[in-house]
Amino acid sequence: MNNTTVDLQEFQELLRSLTTQSALTEAGVLLGCLGVSWLVCAALRRVLHIQGAVLFGRSVVDGVLFPVFALVLALIAKQLLVGVVKVAVFKVAIPILTSLLLIRLTVRVLTAAFPNSQWMRVIERFVSWIAWIAVVLWVTGVMPAVLEQLDGVRWKIGGAQISLRNLIEGTLTAGVVMVLALWISAAVERKIIRGTGDDLSMRKMAANIVRALLLFIGLLFAMSAVGIDLTALSVLGGAVGVGLGFGLQKIAANYVSGFVILAERSLRIGDMVKVDNFEGRITDIRTRYTVIRALNGREAIVPNEMLITQRVENSSLADPRLSISSTVQVAYGTDVQALQPKLVSAIAAVPRVLPDPAPAVQLSAFAADGMDLTLQFWIRDPENGQGAVKSEVNLAVLAVLNAEGIEIPFPQRVVHTRPLPAEATNKNAGE
Repeated sequence: MNNTTVDLQEFQELLRSLTTQSALTEAGVLLGCLGVSWLVCAALRRVLHIQGAVLFGRSVVDGVLFPVFALVLALIAKQLLVGVVKVAVFKVAIPILTSLLLIRLTVRVLTAAFPNSQWMRVIERFVSWIAWIAVVLWVTGVMPAVLEQLDGVRWKIGGAQISLRNLIEGTLTAGVVMVLALWISAAVERKIIRGTGDDLSMRKMAANIVRALLLFIGLLFAMSAVGIDLTALSVLGGAVGVGLGFGLQKIAANYVSGFVILAERSLRIGDMVKVDNFEGRITDIRTRYTVIRALNGREAIVPNEMLITQRVENSSLADPRLSISSTVQVAYGTDVQALQPKLVSAIAAVPRVLPDPAPAVQLSAFAADGMDLTLQFWIRDPENGQGAVKSEVNLAVLAVLNAEGIEIPFPQRVVHTRPLPAEATNKNAGE
């Protein structure tokens, strides 16, 4: 009798066991396990006040914690029922719960690590298909035969024999290890970012270092799980060094520049900067690039090397206060000395204008049509834009000039008409 016949008989026996009276007892115990898991997850969610995390998800049964509790309780219940009833329902339920746990873990962790990725839906479907196919093969008893066939497909790489089964198992193990590394690194990063202190840039640098270190350790474990000899990394390191020296030097320069920026704190998250004629506020500093958001909503992704090698205007480095000037022209004959205090008071009344340094009005030039007055004032929040506050100041100045009856000169054209010569006048009259 071959293995396929034995597996078929075991599957038929499992189907017959599912129709017995004891299967109803198992189903009741399984429902109890699921209910207890739901109650525990709901209680922990209320006590810890966690919403949308990897462990809890968007709802009580949507996270990783529910299948974990359900699987643990199901394993305990299965051991307790052995010898009391013929276990059949738990033989099906435990692989299903294991598959559900792997799916939830992979999808939730990848979604938390890459929230804006368009590939999450594709990865979720791929992982789900693989997990449920494995469940079907395991429950039907076909899995041992499939593994035996996969183990028979072998090829030689160097001095080692590698089978298709080892490659698949190593790849799955490596995927689980990398998912766990991403989960731990994301949790540590959130913990560091939410830490005490006002220096967000330093916490961001620490989070990036921890994330890179954990992913590197996870990669080493994943490579070991696949079967790659880690002693070969010395050769790989030499090859990577040559690649960095030639093709990857720009990428390496950007990564090094990112850590230099975070360490020196020459640029910080929230600073108003101007780089390559693009002005905006720094919203994020990554290891490879920096995100700058302009006041009109546009975002620029600037390589970190550019921020090191080129001139960067930072209006928030030492002092967030920013000086803004405007110009107005008044007619000759205006009493400028009496007008200046009134304009200063009007400008100081604008909400965003700082009282210290105080605004100033200066007679800056004598133009062809009138006298130029320069309005100088300071603001503390350049990230909120300059156009609105400048408009408010100009409106306040205009109101003062209108109240005082002061004219704002403007160019005028004078048209002179010359009389026609007498001959031309007589000729036109004759016609």
